[in-house]
Amino acid sequence: MERLQKVIANLGYCSRRKAEELIKDGKVLVNGNIVTELGTKVKNSDTIEVEGNILDNNKNYEYYILNKPRGVVTTTNDEHGRKTVIDLIDTSTRIYPIGRLDYDTTGLLLLTNDGELANKLMHPSFKIDKTYIAKIEGIISPISIKKLRSGVVIDGYKTRSARVKVKSIDKKTNKSIVEITISEGKNHQVKKMFEAVGHQVLKLKREKYAIFDIKDLKVGEYRKLTFKEVSILYSLVK
Repeated sequence: MERLQKVIANLGYCSRRKAEELIKDGKVLVNGNIVTELGTKVKNSDTIEVEGNILDNNKNYEYYILNKPRGVVTTTNDEHGRKTVIDLIDTSTRIYPIGRLDYDTTGLLLLTNDGELANKLMHPSFKIDKTYIAKIEGIISPISIKKLRSGVVIDGYKTRSARVKVKSIDKKTNKSIVEITISEGKNHQVKKMFEAVGHQVLKLKREKYAIFDIKDLKVGEYRKLTFKEVSILYSLVK
């Protein structure tokens, strides 16, 4: 058995000090009963509710956000012996990535062992926004931007409308930096979309996934998602 405030903190809902405040304020229920005494101990089988949110103390799910480096494969193991995204995270739990980033693509990647949530987030029907920064060969034209926004045909399929913003253009090096937000996740989609309008992607980084970003993470760094962040992910797939 563990102290209630420690369990709440370990589940990622808030800090232990904040958990103590919530307990004192009568905002925590155990098995349907309000608990206000600090130091109350709970079992794994107990149902804990905080501010109307039920914390699952039985399922040992883990959720991570990673700033993926270049040259790391997005898979659980690699037949060629290359480093995988799993190798970067210190856990004994068998986690796996939600979606994919190419070997040479960097940026935001979510990982978990919560299969139900992962499958929903990857399903195209939920239209989860993903924002990338692409360095491309050539100077992108207004016509190409319009095509990307309205959808282009790749592999016999017309992509959904995308949000596209030109970040910079360098006429000396004949390069463009473009931000693009898509709500799909097909194989090599962003690269193929730019190829469809005549531009090769030289570098690609995923900067955002839904509301999440990696501004607080250096390349190769990761952290666990908080309870509230996991709740946000679940709210996206209701």
